Amino acid sequence: MKRIPFLILLCISSIQIAQVTGKITNQKNEPLPFVSVYLDKAAIGTTSNNNGDYILDIKDKGNYSLVYQFLGYKTVKKQIKITNFPYVLNITLEEEKIELDGISISTNDNPANNIIRKTIDNKDKNTDKYANFTAKFYSRGLTKIKNAPKKFLGQSTGDFGGGLDSTRSGIVYLSETFSKIAFQKKPNRFKEKIVASKVSGQDNGVSFNRAEQSNINLYDNSVATFNDLISPISTNAFAYYRYKLEGTFYDTNGKLINKIKLNPKRKNDRVFEGFIYVVEDDWALYGADLTTSGAQVNLPFVNTLVLKQTYIYNTSVDAWILSTQSIDFDINFLGFKPRGRFSYVYSDYDFKPDFTEKTFTNEVLSFEENATKKDSVYWNTLRPVPLTKEEIKDYLFKDSLKVVRKSKKYLDSVDRKGNKFGWSDPLIGYSYNNSYKKKTFSYQGPLLNTSFNTIQGFHTNVGINFFERLNDDGKWWNAGANVSYGFSEKRVRPTFYVTKKWNNTNKRRLSVFGGVTTAQFNDRNPITNLDNLIRSLLRRENYLKIYEKEFASIRYAEEIKNGIYFSSSLEYANRKPLFNTSNYSFVSESNSEQPYTSNNPLDPTDFTNPAFTAHKIATLNIGATFTFNQKYLSYPNSKVNLGNDKYPTLNLQYRKRFGATNNELNSDVFIANIRQNISAGNYGDFGYNFRGGIFLKKKNIAFMDNLQANGNQLFFVTSDKSLSRFNLLDYYQYYTNDRYAEGHLEHNFRGALLGKIPLLNKLNFHLIIGGKGLVMADRNPYTEYSVGLGNLGFGKWRFLRIDYISARYSNVNQRGFVLRLNLP
Repeated sequence: MKRIPFLILLCISSIQIAQVTGKITNQKNEPLPFVSVYLDKAAIGTTSNNNGDYILDIKDKGNYSLVYQFLGYKTVKKQIKITNFPYVLNITLEEEKIELDGISISTNDNPANNIIRKTIDNKDKNTDKYANFTAKFYSRGLTKIKNAPKKFLGQSTGDFGGGLDSTRSGIVYLSETFSKIAFQKKPNRFKEKIVASKVSGQDNGVSFNRAEQSNINLYDNSVATFNDLISPISTNAFAYYRYKLEGTFYDTNGKLINKIKLNPKRKNDRVFEGFIYVVEDDWALYGADLTTSGAQVNLPFVNTLVLKQTYIYNTSVDAWILSTQSIDFDINFLGFKPRGRFSYVYSDYDFKPDFTEKTFTNEVLSFEENATKKDSVYWNTLRPVPLTKEEIKDYLFKDSLKVVRKSKKYLDSVDRKGNKFGWSDPLIGYSYNNSYKKKTFSYQGPLLNTSFNTIQGFHTNVGINFFERLNDDGKWWNAGANVSYGFSEKRVRPTFYVTKKWNNTNKRRLSVFGGVTTAQFNDRNPITNLDNLIRSLLRRENYLKIYEKEFASIRYAEEIKNGIYFSSSLEYANRKPLFNTSNYSFVSESNSEQPYTSNNPLDPTDFTNPAFTAHKIATLNIGATFTFNQKYLSYPNSKVNLGNDKYPTLNLQYRKRFGATNNELNSDVFIANIRQNISAGNYGDFGYNFRGGIFLKKKNIAFMDNLQANGNQLFFVTSDKSLSRFNLLDYYQYYTNDRYAEGHLEHNFRGALLGKIPLLNKLNFHLIIGGKGLVMADRNPYTEYSVGLGNLGFGKWRFLRIDYISARYSNVNQRGFVLRLNLP
């Protein structure tokens, strides 16, 4: 450890060769972080680090004009003549004096409104000037934590990779990315190739600071990265903001800059607070200093998010282009309070790129060979923003610690401590790790795997699992067994499984299962075990209907081509009916509105006859899912699929039942499903889901093999399936062995409508409307219409949604409410 001070000095000195370097402070000699430093009227620039230090990549001697730009401070232009390197230039910035002299303010004519209108009117004109470009992109992510808890839910939280000191404070995440990006406005396309990436203390060095996600374009109507917050210059911004002209000042080129304060009309809307700076006559953004909260971005654990942007003037396109950007975050989650910043620098713009048909593909992110293995010498010549001493120390310390923590001696010592058996482990669970050999043996205890239904009574599950990671590319295998026991029926049901996965690229996977288990009559599993437990024990209502199957199956799946997923399975099962064995509830039968029903979904009053006769049958499933024009990210060891919101996803499935003890039970059915979620920007989100199926021949098949609708009979549900569930439809009322189709439509306006209604807008509720329909060959149509409120809850915690539904079927009208969890 005594070598660290020397290594720090070595790193600092190595980055000062053939560069312009220095420190930027204010008049109190305090360092100014994130100051934009660039060549005048060019697209070459950098920014200062948290200590105010900067490096500007200039290798040729000669005369230069340097600009130092920082919101709230006077922009400084320096003429320099470089004869030797390194060239050191320290700068002191003075606070900007905002003037309102000569500006006439009246209640009838707010000058800020006029400026914003002109900025909105000129959005396309300004962005068309750089509609196509390539650039270099640099990002750095830094997260610190203070007084981190030692334990969470009784488990040790560790030392976060070695970044914590004796007070459990320090850097827990530090990463950098340098990449080349390409952008096209029409059609909107983006591509990024990462040249170098590193993460402190990690071997693979894959940083997830993607340029496309980081590029916050305030010229768009909504900011997708911030959960579609309304831009201050959105086409309908005046419905969300009030504007005040704080004053004006001139930049070094003599341009008049307007500083405008944002005053949200309703603080609970998806809006920013803060300031934007607009260039007079050009009506372009000069800068932004914006703040929002977790409540506004629907992330309750976030206290604040701060966005800062700086734009610089480029003579080649006569436009103001984004130069630097930072996002500061402050989080409070279950006792953990991380804070940090992501910083971004855009440089070396080329506004006349030679794009070809092969420039933009569905691969929007890729890595150069060995991009994650660049050494410190390479980074010192590449990095546009110097590291602080704290960051240098973190890299050096964690890179050294990484070697130690990969050793067998260290990993074995960690395992010896972590593998100790605790008093609660038999009930909760236990894991035995061999980290060096990348193997884990685990046991799942009964405490968190216990539920209740009228067939099994209280039932619990225990299991064992063995997992081995075979490489870093996603190849692994595991095997395990579970044993379920129903206390009322006194029945043991064991199952086993073996799975192998080959990689994280096409995600090829093969699994074998077998044993004895229970399954819902509706294979879409309309009711969860938790919902059924609550209703049974508190209301004496048992909507869950299940049967038993002894089975053996094999499953295979992979992505055979980008956006095309293949899946298949083959199962042979002995299926048997089950009957109620328990009448237990917290509510006595005499105080209940109705007793428990039978386990026969066709006749809940029949406790003697089952819904089907026991039989054996084989099932073959072959399916394909098509995600059209799917975008994806190519990481060194994996492929991450992004989908494509502009196109729907189509699923096709063929299911064949054969080999039954009664030939009449054999069947062939085709099922198709198409779904899509579409962002309407400031006006919310629209989604649809259509599903249909047809049997090749109508036969008297077993009840569970019919095509069934996904119904609901509960007022409160813990799972949100709003685009596949019928809210007031009995679970087992609609089924067919012929043909059927269903459709679900829903639009969440978020704050677009209710946000404009006085008083109600303060509640920050989201209006949601929907429509559903179901048709079957041998049943009357069923329709539903709903209007609901989302974003319900308390303070920042808004995870509830309530809907009022009107349903109609067989000349029967039904109305009711459904309350559900609606997690983001």
